[in-house]
Amino acid sequence: MTLKFDTLEIINDDVTNNKYGYYPNSRPLEVLLDNGIILLDKPSGPTSHELVAWTKRILGITKAGHSGTLDPGTTGLLPIGLGDATKALSILLLGPKEYYAIARIHQQKDLDQIDSVIREFTGEIYQRPPQRSSVKRSTRVRTIYEIQILESVEKTILLRILCEAGTYIRKLVYDIGEILGTGATMFELRRTRVSIFSEASDKLIRLHDLVDAVETYKETKEEENIRSIIKPIEMALEGITCVAVKDSAVDALCHGAQVAIPGIVGIDKDIRKGNLVGIYTLKGEIIALGDASMTSEEIRENDKGIAFNIKRLIMKPDTYPRGWKTKTNKNLEYK
Repeated sequence: MTLKFDTLEIINDDVTNNKYGYYPNSRPLEVLLDNGIILLDKPSGPTSHELVAWTKRILGITKAGHSGTLDPGTTGLLPIGLGDATKALSILLLGPKEYYAIARIHQQKDLDQIDSVIREFTGEIYQRPPQRSSVKRSTRVRTIYEIQILESVEKTILLRILCEAGTYIRKLVYDIGEILGTGATMFELRRTRVSIFSEASDKLIRLHDLVDAVETYKETKEEENIRSIIKPIEMALEGITCVAVKDSAVDALCHGAQVAIPGIVGIDKDIRKGNLVGIYTLKGEIIALGDASMTSEEIRENDKGIAFNIKRLIMKPDTYPRGWKTKTNKNLEYK
């Protein structure tokens, strides 16, 4: 994976030094283990926290985290970030999630009537998290993008739900039952999509697949299997606005500088103020996430100024050599 410069507008000429950093798909395995993501197919039974702990133990790493908790009985897609990749997992909360739920209606109802009630739950709905949830139990608004009945057998229905992150599907089914006047209970749930990742287009792996890949690597030093499981974290960021900076600007950003125009090489063509942006090296490595403080037009028309403000630093300092100096006011300036 490399940054697609054909989608960027080049505003400064510069090249990258291959002595520093790595193209995402060419990272040494030990570096990938600090910048990777695993698309785990969670089984029913263990908690999301347990699966993260087991993943760390299998890989021999100290830091990992997941995006979006699944209840112990729920199965499906659980993205797990490794090392510094955990800092970028929040981006997945911006995209939709898809679930397949099996629910039981407590009294027999006409399917058309059930479908009519379900359609009322499309759009913005109010939800109060259940008592056993890990968040504050205050009423909040969540968006249901799509909800449909796929199959029905007597009092049992199979639902497909595309919704905003943070939606409680069990509570959604309960509320549908309340409106029906019969009551309803969800008794099986599977998550099939998290933002840009889905089981329809991405291969989900099971925990024993990871164990097999690690054992194969230990015995043969062949990396093919483990690399097919651990993907560069940059995959999770595809689709967001991006900017590429010079090598000489990278370490300054990692030490607290903001993205100034002199350090920029390429930008997306239609940036608006406030846009979430991914800030990349010329090799396509994610450095940080930030907000645009200028539009694309303003960046083109000016020689200096802060174009992007960093909100979440991902890359470690000293990955690239120091290419900046400290001014008397202690601000960082690119050389």
